[in-house]
Amino acid sequence: MNNLNVAKIQLNGSPYEISSETNLNQLLNELKIKKNKVAIEVNGEIVEKNKYPTVVLNKDDKVEIVHFIGGG
Repeated sequence: MNNLNVAKIQLNGSPYEISSETNLNQLLNELKIKKNKVAIEVNGEIVEKNKYPTVVLNKDDKVEIVHFIGGG
């Protein structure tokens, strides 16, 4: 990636590089994660699924992705 088009974020506590202007839907696609199976928190706030396309990640954002696991 060209350094001018890269943003470094924290993803589940680890450094991760994304393209500038990446939104949450794009991040999930890149990670091959289905959005109906997760909850996402950005900088300590839970983001509603309908806002994933409009939430653009910025340098130094802290993103936590929690996977739902069924069981009984």
